[in-house]
Amino acid sequence: MEVYDLPVRILCVDDERNVLRALERVFLDDDYEIVTAISGEEALAIMSESGDSFQVVVSDYRMPVMNGVEFLKQVFERWPDTVRIVLSGYADAAAIVSAINEGHIYKFIPKPWNDEELRVTIQNCLERYSLLRRNNELLEELALANQALEQKVLERTEALELRNKALEFAQTMLGSLPVGVVGIDENGLIAHCNSVAADILKQLCSDFFGVKVSHFCDQRIIDIVDKVRKDKSAEICDVFSGVRLKVLGRTVSFSGSEAVVLVFLEV
Repeated sequence: MEVYDLPVRILCVDDERNVLRALERVFLDDDYEIVTAISGEEALAIMSESGDSFQVVVSDYRMPVMNGVEFLKQVFERWPDTVRIVLSGYADAAAIVSAINEGHIYKFIPKPWNDEELRVTIQNCLERYSLLRRNNELLEELALANQALEQKVLERTEALELRNKALEFAQTMLGSLPVGVVGIDENGLIAHCNSVAADILKQLCSDFFGVKVSHFCDQRIIDIVDKVRKDKSAEICDVFSGVRLKVLGRTVSFSGSEAVVLVFLEV
């Protein structure tokens, strides 16, 4: 059996060699690699040399020098994905609670164990290991995706800031021109005019900004916009509010639509 393309390795730890041999016999028919150690210290040394290669650790509770809880606590700190099981011949409730809380034990199995139940428990451990690994992989993928998204948002924000600055500059420059400029969108709305054009238009119509040019008070403006839309350009010279002006019109493509721009020049 393999878990995520890795051979299944189970580390069994007990200070009694006959117990270790019994554990090896339990899994004779399973495609597992069983590694044994007679102490917590030896088991930690084996795991350190092997790296993160054990899916399950089965440890006796009562061992000299380092008991099972102390050993599995270190396993949890150093190899948190490895699933941990405690074997014990002592019905000690306090020991069970300590093992679960400190060693983050998946299951506490009493001695003598039932072979079939132990095999089922190991199978459940392997499924748990696979789920934990997959969950960690998904979390890493999510973290990378979030980083990429944050980078894209940052880039888009910087691009928008640059465009806004460019737009602000263009509007400032347009407003400072010594000629009148009026923009009329594809729907016929007067969408923009600079200060010179505003001074001219307000003499011709009481309300002009944001309204349709077809509602404009001065028919000459309506006529030249219609001509520009038809011929792509137009030009007239006439007197507006006592001032002789040349009005130039052109069509401009913008965001997939066609707008009309009028320029008012004093003659």
